[in-house]
Amino acid sequence: MRRRPLYFWKNLIKLSRKRFNGRGKGRKRQEKAGNVRKGHRVASMENRYDIITRINQYYGKMSKGQKTIANFIYDHYDQAVFMTAAKLGDTVGVSESTVVRFASYVGYSGYPEFQKDLEEWVQNKINSVQKIDAKYGRSTQSEILTSVLNADIEKITDTIDNLDPAAFETAVSIILEAKNIYIMGIRSCAPLADFLHFYLNMIRGNVILLRSTSVSETFEQMIRIDEKDAMIGISFPRYSMRTLKAMEFANDRNAKVIAITDTVHSPMNLYSSCNLLARSDMVSIVDSLVAPLSLINALVVAMCLKRPADVTKNLKELESAWNNYQVYLNDEINFIDEDSMLNYPLRDPSKEEEA
Repeated sequence: MRRRPLYFWKNLIKLSRKRFNGRGKGRKRQEKAGNVRKGHRVASMENRYDIITRINQYYGKMSKGQKTIANFIYDHYDQAVFMTAAKLGDTVGVSESTVVRFASYVGYSGYPEFQKDLEEWVQNKINSVQKIDAKYGRSTQSEILTSVLNADIEKITDTIDNLDPAAFETAVSIILEAKNIYIMGIRSCAPLADFLHFYLNMIRGNVILLRSTSVSETFEQMIRIDEKDAMIGISFPRYSMRTLKAMEFANDRNAKVIAITDTVHSPMNLYSSCNLLARSDMVSIVDSLVAPLSLINALVVAMCLKRPADVTKNLKELESAWNNYQVYLNDEINFIDEDSMLNYPLRDPSKEEEA
């Protein structure tokens, strides 16, 4: 083999170094671009609590077809998790490409990644009972009681620290000054809505509790809402799409909207002019609503102190009605000069003998 001159090897080494450095720069450029994309993805994923909450955050700006997909996933996530993009599209009446664009719209690289995240979320829901067993399985009953109560105390303390006093005062004024008040809370939030409705009725009139199993029925009950009215929407994870739609409808009619929810990231804040935040975490499979109930209780007390004369008048009228129509049958068992009604049968013995 013919020997190469020395300058040949020097030039070859220079060329090799140039090519190697070029590849390195290209790789660095690719890695830098990849890191930007990855960083965007990580930042986006860090801002979500779960996939359902994330969908809700984008819901307000979605197209009609995307909202149809979101509603189906929200109500039938246990079915959607097993569906391909084509199957999901056929089920809700949109094209496969619309489903793929939906996944991209809420921040995923494609439908497979979206479906994987949905699968993880569903799996976490299924494993709730297992998590309870892991946390409390070896605890005594008294230890469970102490643990849950301490967790609730922590939530109330956190709510006190983070609640906006100005928003609270605004909410009190809105409720007292509105012509009609509409209240909505469904599923686990229904008891909160019932509680607020019960005591608002004692303070003022024209309080409507929206009860419905469908969005259309909700709109029928709200059809006369206008700018003189106010609506209070109560929702905590998993957020209610029906409550969100009712709040959107009230907002479109220029009514004042108050949201009672858990965080600033809640989709309930999309259409509200006043946000009252109370921490609510899932202790087990049961949502802890202690802090939200305390917040509602504070609202009622604040309204009573602002309208003491009206409250006193309403309570006196209620007390008179209760006594006149024996609503409570004098069952307080606090008699002084009367014989206890427990000594008298509630049914007529003579009628029982005739029967």
